[in-house]
Amino acid sequence: MTYIHQRFGDVGLFILRTGVAAIFIFSGWDKLMNINGTTIFLEGLAIPYPVIMAWLLSVTEFFGGILILFGAYTKIPALLLAIVMIVAIYTTKMDGGFLDARLNILLLCSTLALFFTGAGDYSVDYKIRNR
Repeated sequence: MTYIHQRFGDVGLFILRTGVAAIFIFSGWDKLMNINGTTIFLEGLAIPYPVIMAWLLSVTEFFGGILILFGAYTKIPALLLAIVMIVAIYTTKMDGGFLDARLNILLLCSTLALFFTGAGDYSVDYKIRNR
């Protein structure tokens, strides 16, 4: 079993990064392309400074997803995206129970896993670490 983990553990991290990144890149891009709608949505949630927060949210999701995809400085965007998921769960999913929050919970767990494990060997972080 150790052999399999040593050989394929980083492949698993690459697959996790790819899936998480795809979701955040598309979600962030959607928010960036409709920043006014994102602002109105955040106003409805009583988020303070909704215009600034809409831009922060959109940029964090889009560019954070890109950084996670390439495994570049992974721990920073992973932590920021985990915070985004905590806020999303708290502000939009609490009333609906687990079924409404399951994707957000999965993304929270995935981003926290990337924060604690790092990007793995198939990443920019690995290349930087092993110059």
